[in-house]
Amino acid sequence: MQIASPYLLFIGDATDQLSIKMARGAADWRPELCVGEYSVDGCTVSTGIEKMDIAQAAVKGAKSFILGFANSGGVLDKKWLPYILEAMDNGMDIVSGLHDKLSDFPEIVKKAQQTQQQLLDIRHPKAEFVTGTGVKRTGKRLLTVGTDCSVGKMYTSLSLEKSMKKLGFDVDFRATGQCGILIAGQGIAIDCVISDFLSGATESLSPNNSAEHWDIIEGQGSLSHPAFAGVSLGLLHGSQPDALVICHDLNRSHMRGLPQSQFPSVEATIALNLQAAKLTNPNVKVVGITVNTSSVSVEEGQRICAQLSEQFSLPCADPLRDGTDSIVSTLA
Repeated sequence: MQIASPYLLFIGDATDQLSIKMARGAADWRPELCVGEYSVDGCTVSTGIEKMDIAQAAVKGAKSFILGFANSGGVLDKKWLPYILEAMDNGMDIVSGLHDKLSDFPEIVKKAQQTQQQLLDIRHPKAEFVTGTGVKRTGKRLLTVGTDCSVGKMYTSLSLEKSMKKLGFDVDFRATGQCGILIAGQGIAIDCVISDFLSGATESLSPNNSAEHWDIIEGQGSLSHPAFAGVSLGLLHGSQPDALVICHDLNRSHMRGLPQSQFPSVEATIALNLQAAKLTNPNVKVVGITVNTSSVSVEEGQRICAQLSEQFSLPCADPLRDGTDSIVSTLA
């Protein structure tokens, strides 16, 4: 799946910053791919990029109309259909990360046939995958893994890619979630792949490459989360990672959404992931730790990272506040 750029980010009438995660991710990490943002009356949030309507975006060459919002249940409200149809009339493909499929709406399908525009439901892979083989692939791979879900694995992956490119590495970011796919322009929504094919899909995402090439593979879930560990394990085995970066968030007392659960330590997370990863790469190693320190001051965050770095003899940083150059330096 490949997404044509530039993008027009449609955020509708959103009133919650978290609800425009798709749009914000693209605006934060790939502003060069975004021609503008389009909102309607009632919207109180923004990605911070230039505002424009569909016609203005078309003049500026927009190729994809991104449904950059999310809601409970991933529902596509029919009130957005006129905007989607207008975008196709203006030469734009439609890109959605919602659970509702664009192809389930007859009006959208009919217009797409008339205009020859693509309908891209990036949460629903169309490719056919095979089971994983575990056969060693050429090239190098780094996978981000976490103490929990939503601890910054995508932002860490993108920060690593940015640092590596700056330092002259041959590197690609491999997206495994809908936000990452939008940012990268391609990828596989791994949590929508049938479980038998998880590792095989990951192998296809990161194929053979030159000896010095690095793939930075976006992690999903956590091996310690009862709901998502299956996806995390398939991704871990298919990645065959040479390197792991542990991602952590401060001040969590339990796994996300499971108040009865126990939150794992960084030490336990390292041990668990190394043990599982060795099935397909016996030489895997942990090369760094990232921490989301946004809940504390910059000074306190730096103190916590320094403490973890000393405890585990690994570089530790907040990818947004500090960047990840210190981790990348271990890969040279």
